Amino acid sequence: MHPSILVAMSGGVDSSVAALLLKEQGYACHGVTMKLFSPGKLFPTEESLPPISREIEDARLSAERLGIPFSVCDLGEDFRREVMDYFVRTYEEGFTPNPCVTCNRCIKFGSLLREARRLGCSHLATGHYARISQDSGGRTLLSMPRDRAKDQTYVLWSLSQEQLAATLFPLGDLTKAEVRAIAEEHGLLAAKRKDSQDICFIPDGDYVSFLTRYTGKTYPEGNFVDTEGNILGRHRGIVHYTVGQRKGLGIAFGKPTYVCGKNAEDGTVLLGSNEDLFSRELTAHSINLIALPRMDSPLRVEARIRYSALPAPATVEQTDEDTLRLRFDEPQRAITPGQSVVLYDGETVIGGGIISAKK
Repeated sequence: MHPSILVAMSGGVDSSVAALLLKEQGYACHGVTMKLFSPGKLFPTEESLPPISREIEDARLSAERLGIPFSVCDLGEDFRREVMDYFVRTYEEGFTPNPCVTCNRCIKFGSLLREARRLGCSHLATGHYARISQDSGGRTLLSMPRDRAKDQTYVLWSLSQEQLAATLFPLGDLTKAEVRAIAEEHGLLAAKRKDSQDICFIPDGDYVSFLTRYTGKTYPEGNFVDTEGNILGRHRGIVHYTVGQRKGLGIAFGKPTYVCGKNAEDGTVLLGSNEDLFSRELTAHSINLIALPRMDSPLRVEARIRYSALPAPATVEQTDEDTLRLRFDEPQRAITPGQSVVLYDGETVIGGGIISAKK
């Protein structure tokens, strides 16, 4: 008899088909949707809530169509503390965080996995496009999916061995087109629904408005400076800018000018040319290794510095328990502190870390 599986359902096509496939394989599935938001100071009315809060009914309908039990797990307090507070704190420190990485580690495969165990389920399944396997030594590996265009391993690199071993990714061997076809064949309402793209708690993409509403703060102005430290003008506050940004600087230079860095200590924003955005080296902290317990010597890898980036050849070494140093073969554009660097050996994720600095 197959064990029971808790399936994280958003009401979208991916999670609905994941539940369908597992049920067809004979698993006893229980659908669950995370409740992450409630009306309050940040979102005054039901209508102002992020779309994810209004997807609970879609998930309920999908579970009903599949004939599986369904429940809602209120993780709002966990999400606020682990994800939203982290996002705000990191932005205020002058970095550009990726909250999806934190949410996966702490909420989806943290709090929700604990809910699975409370319900007596052996595994948590999601609609992520990735693959999980075991190597000959017993380590649980994370690998790219068959549909490389939908690869989500970049935001899954921080999952622990324990989390990966208790996770199922039923869509890893399917393409998105095949998933939609399966949904249509079985009459799932989610078959034609568009994929979500933005940070769930900032659906309009206006980070600064979110920060001011969430914290009640106004962020001080500061100086634009060049690579020599010369003051070029005034900016609206470092939270308004991110590395690689060209538009919205509010000042004309007569030539293409980009944000090349931010310094929260003195409140400056560094501006430079496109060439100034390129660098070969970075350091990373808060590392998590998946394919091996530790790097005992430098490794040749391919590394991604953002979700949309292609893997680039590099050499990496572990400098202590929590830090990596990486050198790319070719300079990379707009390496951004706060984002993740994820390391690959072919399709397999070696591990990753949070970018601390570039050189």
